[in-house]
Amino acid sequence: MSRITTPFDARSTAGEVIAGVDLSGRRALVTGGSSGIGLVTARTLAQAGAQVTLAVRDTAAGERAAATIEAATGHEVDVTHLDLTDRSSVDALVSAWTGPLHILLNNAGVMALPERTLTPQGFEAQFAVNHLGHAALTLGLHGALASAGGARVVTVASSAHLMSPVVFDDIHFVNRPYDAWSAYGQSKTATILFTVALAKRWAADHITANALHPGGIMTNLQRHLDTDQLRFAGALSDSGERLEVPPGWKTPEQGAATSVLLAASPLVQGVSGHYFDDCNEAVVTEPGAHLSGVAAYALDQELAERLWEETVRLLGA
Repeated sequence: MSRITTPFDARSTAGEVIAGVDLSGRRALVTGGSSGIGLVTARTLAQAGAQVTLAVRDTAAGERAAATIEAATGHEVDVTHLDLTDRSSVDALVSAWTGPLHILLNNAGVMALPERTLTPQGFEAQFAVNHLGHAALTLGLHGALASAGGARVVTVASSAHLMSPVVFDDIHFVNRPYDAWSAYGQSKTATILFTVALAKRWAADHITANALHPGGIMTNLQRHLDTDQLRFAGALSDSGERLEVPPGWKTPEQGAATSVLLAASPLVQGVSGHYFDDCNEAVVTEPGAHLSGVAAYALDQELAERLWEETVRLLGA
């Protein structure tokens, strides 16, 4: 099968990839939509006419974000509470949702927690937030997605998945030393594998599922990085100030482009089970050899099935 490409690239913005698309009558749920690329994604979808709901942990921040989107677009934006580490919070959102859902954008995330942190269920926190919380939300909203007809599930992963496969024998770092980047990479590999499994299982419901790497964008995601890590990434000026757009990084508008493409563009209508970066399907690459592309282990069907089964077991679904 030939690689899926579009006219867009790393420099394209969310507004450019959705130009001319009318989302009137469609409903979109964006997790982590109060800042960063989530905010830009939500604003862009609203600008195209979608009825957008921001699912956020901090509802006060969500209300402020909604107000800025409404002022920019003229469209009302809803806000609902969501704590991805709290199953009761996920279940409450699912129970309260009524009617169809056309776009589910799993955007929220946490990166490089410096110390091993466990949820009350004993799950490693990055795996819990980035994968398990979103998996529970997605599974819970299956009925709403199926009733929409042609719904799209879009999950923000990361090129950091190249740092680690899912270590099924010790996902939560019980018997191996904790490493912040391995934990983050593993969680993002899980999101891609879950996408692969989801695409296969929900194809009959005309639901597509895709994952993506947004690129490097300076947002709240970097809040756990220390000065040395930020300097190594080129994110600090000579005087030690954080750069809004470090050299080689993207603006938030560029970082949201691939999310918006997969959520709304007719160019990828019917495409499912793929991983994109820079608005195009990623090239399979060897871990450690590149900082872009996708690892074969993240697309492996057998590993996707194993991840699905482990996810269902952990969620008790």
